[in-house]
Amino acid sequence: MFTRIDLKWFKCFEDLVLPIAPLTLLSGTNASGKSTIFQSLVLLHQTMLRNEWATRLQLNGPELELGTAADVIDKVHGRGRFRIGIADNDCGIQWEFSSGEDRQEAMSVAVESVEVNGVPSGPNENLRFLVPESSNDALTLTNRLRGMTYLTAERTGPREVYQLQDPDSTQVVGPRGDNAVGMLYQRLDQEVLPLLLTEPLPPKLLQQVGNRMRAFFPNSSIDVQHVKNTNFVTLGIKTSDATGFHRPMHVGFGLTQILPIIVAVLTASEGDLLLIENPEVHLHPGGQAAMGRFLTHASAAGVQVLVETHSDHVLNGIRRGVKAGEIASDAVALHFFRSRDEDGPQVVSPQIDPSGNVDEWPEGFFDQFDKDINHFADWGE
Repeated sequence: MFTRIDLKWFKCFEDLVLPIAPLTLLSGTNASGKSTIFQSLVLLHQTMLRNEWATRLQLNGPELELGTAADVIDKVHGRGRFRIGIADNDCGIQWEFSSGEDRQEAMSVAVESVEVNGVPSGPNENLRFLVPESSNDALTLTNRLRGMTYLTAERTGPREVYQLQDPDSTQVVGPRGDNAVGMLYQRLDQEVLPLLLTEPLPPKLLQQVGNRMRAFFPNSSIDVQHVKNTNFVTLGIKTSDATGFHRPMHVGFGLTQILPIIVAVLTASEGDLLLIENPEVHLHPGGQAAMGRFLTHASAAGVQVLVETHSDHVLNGIRRGVKAGEIASDAVALHFFRSRDEDGPQVVSPQIDPSGNVDEWPEGFFDQFDKDINHFADWGE
């Protein structure tokens, strides 16, 4: 699993070394850099996925559109270049990218240099998946990046039909979750990771997804049917045992927002990387806490999860999972991002203990409830 992300002169970060764990929660004020962490990984992923022999980082693609070099290079400290680094317990890779002379409007940036375990690549080495072709040490890292799943906060809402994709070329649910229903149909009988199984149901994907959905939406059921002579499937949803299946637009946004997350987790293999923005969208507070618990289960099963959230309920669901012994406290990392204009570090990293307690609560770190409730308490009486 990845253990660290390094950013230098990338967007709002002059120099950042960010430890990451099997389950990493990113929080903070708006426009403080949380999404930038995801974007650095997605840029690498999208370039590796679209061009095996790329020598330039693609800033715009199906997964992510960031504009031009001027949009991603730190405007305060950057000088036409930036660095992205990743590491696990066995290998570390550092890339330096350059826009070139007077090329701030460029929609891709050149790979200036690559270092694998501190050893720079030679000037004439071929790059495959952005690393020197001869570098076997980097293979595991690049494979994990190419196969990662990224889910944005702008997930696809209810649809009348969902398109089927080529299963050989579509291995993930997609950044908006567009492929989730199609994958569910094509992989009905895929077996889920043992540690993610819910008993006593069979280990098959459809039954397991349906049962996980019921944890968020009691008494719900799902059904996926192929539309004859087309490349489309339909999704039917029950919200009660007393009714038939409804079309998605008649059951609210919450179910279709959560389904891609559940499918992404339950189709993952051990060691896969999953990035999720705002999993709490359209969920009741109890559902948000259940989501924190579900992501804890995913991580404990061997799927590395990075989640960006504004929900204290998601955090508390994770804390409950730690206290229940479902995941070790040192397998969870918490990072709180602050504006670079504030005094002090841009990132504060509270620690969580085996009882689920958090050792520090910096200003703005899930403290709004306490601030608000103080306005209703008359402490003088």
